[in-house]
Amino acid sequence: MSAHLTPSLNASRNDTGRTAFCGPTVLSAITGFPVSRIEAIIHRHRADPAEAKKIIEGTYPDEVGSALVVFGYGMDETENFMHLERKERPTVWSWMQLPRSAFSYYILCVHTRAEMHWICIHGAKICDTYTKGRWVFGADGPHRGAKMTHVYRVRRLNEVVQPDGADRPGRAPFGAGLCGHSTNCNIAI
Repeated sequence: MSAHLTPSLNASRNDTGRTAFCGPTVLSAITGFPVSRIEAIIHRHRADPAEAKKIIEGTYPDEVGSALVVFGYGMDETENFMHLERKERPTVWSWMQLPRSAFSYYILCVHTRAEMHWICIHGAKICDTYTKGRWVFGADGPHRGAKMTHVYRVRRLNEVVQPDGADRPGRAPFGAGLCGHSTNCNIAI
């Protein structure tokens, strides 16, 4: 299902004919699939039938994670700043200055005015609804001063997380089971 992988970054493809909100926009940029398909997947995961028929205006982390799994991606929380007062939380710009993988997608949950908002970071670029689904350099992008609440690292589900923390895509190391834990483990990833 991930036929849209390219060496360049995918711009979000809003084919709905209306404004797409932050969750579907970010997921479209990561997966390369159109916003309408992302929204259909999120609708399927909503329990309330009345909510499942509305335009998606807000998404929860579990909905974003479930939609990523359908397209062959996983989402792991790497940082949580909710224990800090809002003034003490790092800004998007200060977080972008820290060392991290330049080849990974990161989904950040940030405060924008009185609401929460999803943005996607890849290397030095930002993508969200305020950039109209296009990738722009973080220095020129919106939300540089927004306070962060959570950071999620997106990974391909066929990546194996090594015990030393260095991720290597592809097969598990020699002598490891399907998931990379041990030879006796049968967990398929």
